[in-house]
Amino acid sequence: MTGLRQIGGVILATACVLMLSGGSAAAETFTATGTVKTAGGATATAPITVTVDRMTTQAEVDALMAAFKSGGAAGLRKALGGVKPAGSITLAGSAPTPARIAIERSTDKGRLITVVTDTPILHIGAGLPGAKPKEGYDFAVLDLEVATGGSGSGSLTPAARLGLKGGAFVVDGYSSEPVRLTAVAAKK
Repeated sequence: MTGLRQIGGVILATACVLMLSGGSAAAETFTATGTVKTAGGATATAPITVTVDRMTTQAEVDALMAAFKSGGAAGLRKALGGVKPAGSITLAGSAPTPARIAIERSTDKGRLITVVTDTPILHIGAGLPGAKPKEGYDFAVLDLEVATGGSGSGSLTPAARLGLKGGAFVVDGYSSEPVRLTAVAAKK
């Protein structure tokens, strides 16, 4: 299923069992190079900066999960309206897009950080003839796999529709491929 992927085991199914801190002790900033291939085979790259000011608390995750279960994406969007920003995602020097959710979990290589915005960052391919409607692709989802030393990789779905499948959140991207993140580095 092109453009449809599970959110790194976060937000709904496994978010309930994550041991999340009440917030980061200090803000973290990561830089990366985003690369996307177009349907025509062309490649575009852009710098991306991710700032995580705080991790989403378990109480916030529980409330957001309940909002989605009862009201779908619209219910989640409404619930996110009152959530203090957890950080931001900046694409190629544009204005930062506030992130409402930042969740971290340990992995065998380091950690996985998932960041969700309540607005899309970019609808890749929206200006092309025959492009699908942008309605419903109201979020952006970024996953960073960060090794203990601070380097890593990841992906960004800059315009996403969220859904549930088998008790887990899934991301349906507006474009056929997510933006691949390479050269991820923790900025000191």
